Amino acid sequence: MSRSGSLERLRAANSRAVTALLGTEGPMSRADLARASGLSRTTVSSLVAHLIDSGHVTETTDRGRPHKGGSGRPPVLVALCAPAGSVAGVDLGHRHVRVAVADRAGTVLAEELAGLDVDGHGAGALDRAAALVRRQLDRAGLPHADLQAVGMCVPAPIDRRSARISTGIMPGWHQMLPAEELGRRLGVPVHADNDANLGALAELGHGVARGTSDLVYLKVASGVGAGIVLGGRLHRGTSGLAGELGHVQVGEDGQVCRCGNRGCLETVVAAPRLLRLLAPAYDEELSAERVLELDLTGDAGVRRVLGDAGRTVGRALADLCNSLNPAVVVLGGSLGTAPSLVAGVRDAIDRYAQPDTAAAVRVVPGALGDRAEVVGAVALAIARAAA
Repeated sequence: MSRSGSLERLRAANSRAVTALLGTEGPMSRADLARASGLSRTTVSSLVAHLIDSGHVTETTDRGRPHKGGSGRPPVLVALCAPAGSVAGVDLGHRHVRVAVADRAGTVLAEELAGLDVDGHGAGALDRAAALVRRQLDRAGLPHADLQAVGMCVPAPIDRRSARISTGIMPGWHQMLPAEELGRRLGVPVHADNDANLGALAELGHGVARGTSDLVYLKVASGVGAGIVLGGRLHRGTSGLAGELGHVQVGEDGQVCRCGNRGCLETVVAAPRLLRLLAPAYDEELSAERVLELDLTGDAGVRRVLGDAGRTVGRALADLCNSLNPAVVVLGGSLGTAPSLVAGVRDAIDRYAQPDTAAAVRVVPGALGDRAEVVGAVALAIARAAA
């Protein structure tokens, strides 16, 4: 690739980072944008000038909240323009499809959740997702022709080089290009990412991590995965596989994992494994929701199992914290927000991370629950539509 082409790609990526920050944080000064994005002030000023010229952002003195700077002149801020059109977010879970349509400012106007075996029926899941997007546009009274972009969440890593789902986790998606396939059905650009990355983006912009620029979002559900944000931007790695914490080996002779290795973290702490471990002690069929209820009421068995799981997860997270020094670890997914699991993670980070690193990081449950991924998908669509 030519040097000019590389510079254009870098500039486009930096523009997306700036517009994503404005979309999630609201109006910001250039200095605040530089601090939150990790870019230099000179670079931010150049990007903002270009975005103003192209009509994507505007200058304002309105923060959207009271100014606390005294009686002096309010600072000049940069804000996203309110462009016409709409976006959609599509969350494909292993057993569900959730769709939300929103305006370009991020206000969700209609949303629907449908149960579906997504893993085994790739084409059928995409057909259903496209139909749900159209139905929600109709519900919100939005013209189909005004849809500008779609963000899509998939519950597996996506190889950035091939745009394919990179593992055998979803057998019905072999050799499929998820974003391209949904884009063909809807006739608009579709941008796909994995569930942990979009959960991180959602909690950064709309949840407990607002105002921070370095975080790890860990999703504990049917699998275990992490989304990493550094300098206010998602860190995906060379091939898009950064954050696969669930496949850190915790035992050489452990259970064979769906990735093909043995003893991966998710074979020990993923939700199905924990439910199987608890099942013999209870006279009812346990679900993740029921386990959360029992944890909140102080059930001794549940607290023990979730606490142990949290300490196992926290041991792996402690090493990651030593490497990245994040401000916050956010726990999400069907079991990730359980108080006993959160407490176990905190205990392990305090024990195994370097003391100053442990002291600097907050460990908190996510605020967005099972909507985190679709909120992140909407944010991804807004950022790409504005770039």
